[in-house]
Formats: sequence, C-alpha cells, structure tokens
Amino acid sequence: MADGATFEVEALGQVVGGRIEPTDDFWGGTRAIVRLDGSRFTADATKGLEEFSHLEIVFRFHLTDPTDLNLAARRPRDNPEWPEVGIFGHRNMRRLNWLGVSRCRLLKVDGLDLHVEDLDAVDGTPVLDVKPWFGEMGPRGEQHQAEWTTVMLRDYFAPGAGD
Repeated sequence: MADGATFEVEALGQVVGGRIEPTDDFWGGTRAIVRLDGSRFTADATKGLEEFSHLEIVFRFHLTDPTDLNLAARRPRDNPEWPEVGIFGHRNMRRLNWLGVSRCRLLKVDGLDLHVEDLDAVDGTPVLDVKPWFGEMGPRGEQHQAEWTTVMLRDYFAPGAGD
C-alpha cells in the first residue's frame, strides 16, 4: 500500500432541506432530498430505484473543522464515563477523509430528487455516492458492539423537534 496515496472524488449531488446544523441526536423523522446533479445525470440514473425501501448514502462532512481532527484515542462525545476509543472505533465526523455513511428510508423518487427520511446529513452536504440497500449485504453472523454505543445512541433516531 502506498503511503499517503490520494485520489479525487466528485460530488454527484447534495442534500437539500432537512437539518441545517449537525447534532448528536434526534434525527428520527428528519426528511430531506438527495438531489443528483442534473448536468451530469438524467432521470434514467434513478430508474428502478423506487423498488427499494432504503438507500445507503456516502457523503462528505463539509462543516467539520479540519483542525478538530484527532487521530489518538479519545472518549466518545467527551463523556468521562465512556472508554477511550481509537479513531476507527468512532463513526463521527472527526475522520481523516471526512466521509460519512448513512442508511436512510427512501420515500419517493422524483426524477433526480430522492426523498428520504432519517438521513443524518445536513442541508448542503455533498453526496458522493448513492446505493440501494440490499438485505443480503447487511451483517452476516452474530453481531455485537461495545455497550457504551447502545447508551450513546439511545436517542440518535428518536423523533426530532421541528423536522
């Protein structure tokens, strides 16, 4: 593997509507549109997508402060009761490439507008990829996770106010 290998990624659309500021919790019921770039895609790009209930969206955390990157272990949400965890044990925006992945419900396809719910990305977020969710691509075998994550995410998809 080449040290420091880089590559370019182009946004293929952006999030329109929904939240305007990122928050830690209460994303449930948040509705937004993933608007694909009409100068590069036609409605054929979304043909058949309405057959799927969920999408997987890859996006760029564009509002993150680049000086906030910390590659060392730290406590999730700076909570002293939770253990220190390395950067790859977190799913937040403090990441080397500022990439996020979200699974959301697809409500409607309207040309190049994908109406979604529970997408935890804010208005104006650059969208890098859209994939339909295939159940067969989900976790296989027994699943487990650190106990602190269950406590931390208890309200993550709880209904939000004003969405």
